[in-house]
Amino acid sequence: MARPLLWEVAYAPGTTATVALLAAIFILIRSRNLQYSDVGLSYERFTQQRELYRVVSSQLSHIELLHLLFNVSSTWSLRTAEADGLHQYLLTSLILMLLSAAVYLAMLHILIHYTQQERYRQMNVVGYSCVVFGWMTILSARGVAKFSVLGMAQLPMGLAPFGSLLLTSVIFPRASFLGHLSGILVGYTIAAGLFDWLSAFWLISLAAWGIAMDAWPRLISRELTLPGVVMLAAAAPLDVETGLVDHIEITSDL
Repeated sequence: MARPLLWEVAYAPGTTATVALLAAIFILIRSRNLQYSDVGLSYERFTQQRELYRVVSSQLSHIELLHLLFNVSSTWSLRTAEADGLHQYLLTSLILMLLSAAVYLAMLHILIHYTQQERYRQMNVVGYSCVVFGWMTILSARGVAKFSVLGMAQLPMGLAPFGSLLLTSVIFPRASFLGHLSGILVGYTIAAGLFDWLSAFWLISLAAWGIAMDAWPRLISRELTLPGVVMLAAAAPLDVETGLVDHIEITSDL
């Protein structure tokens, strides 16, 4: 017997919030006429231009309506993932998002630098598919029985990750096979318990340290600026013997 929609919303608040967020961002993208290059993740923009925010912005963004509908429908079909609680659901989704992007970029690095596939350097990808495929993999390892594809077809959960991967390749010819595959691979590592130690505190701490380690050399070399802080390299020589900087000027706009 089907349960009322309001009951489902109350049962899966994290899934409901995710679906609402994806829809809201899609409307914003359409209203501003943004394109793949504006919100997507590419190897060049991440490694050369250091646009780290694209790891998140790309996965929450959709340019095509059908792509959004597929991911929203899949996310809603996977709402049983909240059985362990809202906190664990959001934490696992964030881990899937960050690690899937890392695996995807590592794959691109190998293709670009070791097989000379330069076409991957500027390719932009968007969509929540990495997280969706990761959750499919986790739930298949837990023994969840069925997965609904767009509310029309039922797949055994054990076949859902690779079955959906094949289906998306047919429906969306431009879909990133590597992006979806990275979500599946990370999903298997999470299902195996390799990241059970990673709490929200450690995840945020590691991400913050990673951003800081990336930003500091560029701040020193003036490739990156911070509001209210001026690094005067020429006027602030480093004393070799004492290791002290003579002068750092800090400004503030009131």
